[in-house]
Amino acid sequence: MADDSAKIGEKSELPVWDLTDLYPSSDAPALTRDLEEAAKQAKDLRRRFEGRIAGHEGAALGALIVEYEAIQERLGRLASYAQLSYAGNMSDPEIARFHQTIDERTTDISSDLLFVTLELNKIDDAVFAGQLKAPALARYRPWLETVRSFRPHQLSDEVEKLLHEKRITGASAWNRLFDETVAEMRFNVDGKELTSEAALTLLVDRDGKKRKAAADGLAAGFRSRLKAFSLVTNTLAKDKEIEDRWRKFPRPVSSRNLANQVEDEVVDALVKAVKDAYPRLSHRYYKLKAKWFGVEALDYWDRNAPLPQDKDRSVSWGDAEKLVLDAYSAFSPELGALGRRFFDRPWIDASPRPGKSPGAFAHPTVPSAHPYLLMSYRGRTRDVMTLAHELGHGVHQVLAGPQGLLLSDTPLTLAETASVFGEMLTFQSLLTRETDPERRRILLASKVEDMLNTVVRQIAMHEYERRLHDTRRQGELTADEIGRIWLDTQIEALGPGIKLGPDSDYSVYWAYIPHFIHSPFYVYAYAFGDCLVNSLYAVYRERPEGFPKKYLELLAAGGTKRHRELLAPFGLDAADPAFWSKGLGVIAGFIDELEKA
Repeated sequence: MADDSAKIGEKSELPVWDLTDLYPSSDAPALTRDLEEAAKQAKDLRRRFEGRIAGHEGAALGALIVEYEAIQERLGRLASYAQLSYAGNMSDPEIARFHQTIDERTTDISSDLLFVTLELNKIDDAVFAGQLKAPALARYRPWLETVRSFRPHQLSDEVEKLLHEKRITGASAWNRLFDETVAEMRFNVDGKELTSEAALTLLVDRDGKKRKAAADGLAAGFRSRLKAFSLVTNTLAKDKEIEDRWRKFPRPVSSRNLANQVEDEVVDALVKAVKDAYPRLSHRYYKLKAKWFGVEALDYWDRNAPLPQDKDRSVSWGDAEKLVLDAYSAFSPELGALGRRFFDRPWIDASPRPGKSPGAFAHPTVPSAHPYLLMSYRGRTRDVMTLAHELGHGVHQVLAGPQGLLLSDTPLTLAETASVFGEMLTFQSLLTRETDPERRRILLASKVEDMLNTVVRQIAMHEYERRLHDTRRQGELTADEIGRIWLDTQIEALGPGIKLGPDSDYSVYWAYIPHFIHSPFYVYAYAFGDCLVNSLYAVYRERPEGFPKKYLELLAAGGTKRHRELLAPFGLDAADPAFWSKGLGVIAGFIDELEKA
């Protein structure tokens, strides 16, 4: 294995996933056959139904959607294999070419299926209500309601088809340029050429000199490619503005909110609640941390630094596995057994290596297969928490899978529930078993920092996106202007405990964040999920009886219910402003405890 973290303690060989459950190889006969069959089935479906969907009885329409779902599942398997192959090595030109080829082929095939959703949205409400009386169609009601929620924003069939087919030479192409640029970049840190993931990892190193060297190297590297990153950012923001204008979305965030099945006012309430809480959360904590470091304010590269007394022990992969699964199993044996599958089978890629996609994710693939998890494990406590987070996504995706492809997909606002809950279970397990007061304080501080990164930092990034997209509507932005928006939102969120002057090198750190490129306005979902989980966990502590069963039912619902329906059994309502205060109060309570320690 290629990195210095390839062996970490006992059970040292870090797992690398095996994608054979999707396809044995990129030239496998099964892959070629699925491409050919999907193309044939899509054309056949179009020939039989295009222009006639509104006139079908509900039962026939239900049968059509079953066929449609089966073709989409086949396309999803192809796309998942290509995407995961690419994530494993973004630097290999042959893998990149294969990924692009599959993207182009599946886009072509799905063009023949586009008529289904377009025509569903043209059905009169009264007619549609009659069709829904058929059980075969009623099963898909949640998906149909989601599709039809976009009716006011649907364009003509010809324009919709053009936008769909041009995606691979439009936003998708810019996404690929961004990914491959970041993957091939190397950052000079103390004379060593490091990947972005390896350099970013040094920002949590115990050695302050290494943290500063990494920060300087990252800033220099990002600055050297700032022209390209600015072009990508400007182009995608303009691309979104054009489409939003044509679709008559009132605000840049509106399309994301609609896709997330959450009302604009609920997101506005979340953002306002977090921003109002900046002083008692991030501002207060970072001043406290600066005091622990013996300074008035921390340099930005010390924001996530280990505490001076932290002797963070290296945690072997085997120990990390046991820690997370024990925490999951203590809450629910069923949840623990589901998590065990990912370790017993090659469903996790945890080995750091050049060319691998940075960060971490859980990919659901398709219900007929299983999810895959990706991360780069380096033996830190934070890596254990990342593992707990991504495993939460994985078990959520497994539980929702029986709903089928169209109904298993969860809105982003709920997609972070299981992941953040898994982190909380693991953290509470670690905290409970720790008897040393100093070690408990360190664990608590680490958790607070993770929560601030999940809530405050993500809302700050949401504010950056909002201001960026609003300002871009007036014309193209220079790299300096983008950096100013970034720095202003970070200063506002982090407060006086972090040194961020107008000339700070941190002004270029917007450049590497993939969510801004791939999924505009995704990031508030993290804050939504963290506050939701804090409230859920509070209910669990108050009334544990029967909670695990209700929680697993929430996960198994997938995309069949909206947030209000899912939270009702727990007595929670995200539309209630007090809901966010309850979640943020958990973080404030941890900081209160740290101040007393």
